Amino acid sequence: MDYSNDIAVIACPGGEVFADETAFHLKQRFHRRFEKTVAKLSERFGGDPLSVINKINFIKDVSGSVPSSNEDIDKFRSPRIKVPVNFTMFANGEVKAEIMESIRGKDVFIFQDVENRFPARFNGGERKVLSVNDHLMTLFVAVDAVKQASAGRITLVLPVYPYARQHKKKGREGLTASRLGQQLEFLGVNHIITLDIHSREIGNSFRAMTLENLHASCQIIRALTQLPIALDDDFVVVSPDTGAVDRNKFYATALKKPLALLYKERDYSKVSKDALDSNIAEIKLLGDVSGKTVFMADDMLGTGGTLLKAMKFLKEQDAGKVIAAISLPLFSGNAIDYFDEAYENGLFYRVIGTNAVYQELKREWYISVNITKLFAQIIERLHTNLSLSSLLDNRDVIVNFMKR
Repeated sequence: MDYSNDIAVIACPGGEVFADETAFHLKQRFHRRFEKTVAKLSERFGGDPLSVINKINFIKDVSGSVPSSNEDIDKFRSPRIKVPVNFTMFANGEVKAEIMESIRGKDVFIFQDVENRFPARFNGGERKVLSVNDHLMTLFVAVDAVKQASAGRITLVLPVYPYARQHKKKGREGLTASRLGQQLEFLGVNHIITLDIHSREIGNSFRAMTLENLHASCQIIRALTQLPIALDDDFVVVSPDTGAVDRNKFYATALKKPLALLYKERDYSKVSKDALDSNIAEIKLLGDVSGKTVFMADDMLGTGGTLLKAMKFLKEQDAGKVIAAISLPLFSGNAIDYFDEAYENGLFYRVIGTNAVYQELKREWYISVNITKLFAQIIERLHTNLSLSSLLDNRDVIVNFMKR
């Protein structure tokens, strides 16, 4: 088995927290895998576990370029996964990445949270708030530094895929989501790991780079089942718009509940500005929500205008508790203030989000589920060249969980 130091995690300033948590779970997974291997080899060859560990470490030292003279020969050697990187921001806004140790030939995973709007660390401690474009440029210089340092394989861990909403062309506008991926591929990126990408067709525009699109549905369902609500006949899944039908059909099937649909008529002569000033002209309901607990799921929450209008409409249709699940909770602009007000007015019960976007949001109405374990699983399997299919399509996992 492989638990050596040929894997490296590099965190861009915006992705530090997510990278640290994922690296922690990754080390735990390597340790458990090592213990299982030792147990199997001990049983198969009749040796005691201590001698098996000793021999594994002997082989590791012999095969390595430099023997690990300072490490214990009778214990699991936890790999030093995270590599230190110095990011410098100059007075004119230019960014430089400097990798502080060798990563030659390693399997490198670069983390970046492009939607992180909290101060990021530069120049040894100086804090700066970055835009999406600033985060992107930091990612570009990190990828280039890793490539120049002769990494073996480069994988980007982007919980939020940048510019994902610019994925289809209407008139004289760009396909920025696809072009961004093509630029990263040109720089030498081999894989991108992301969460609930806005359009799966984005991955079809790459020449050789692969896109691994994860789903937080299992973690969200776990959080849903822990709420003091009854998953009985008075529970309905509602798709907040036609674009989210497939997502909510997935939840309805997993929970074995009916599916309803909200249809929004929009005035496209008007541009949505914030949660209170959107271009939604009228909402219509297909289905019955009267007296029922309503669950809605969507991939992304920006200003929250669409979701808040849907919640208000559902309460006007005599819905009971309204619960929303959002994979990528951006909470742009004044969204949090609007949700605070809506919660006080009884428009919804809970919003379930993920830590794909770094938030310091402490509210009674908000539940954050941690998805770093899922990313650690994917990274471990990708690093060891194992199948990802059971994690990319998690229906069987959810079925088994619901049975329990």
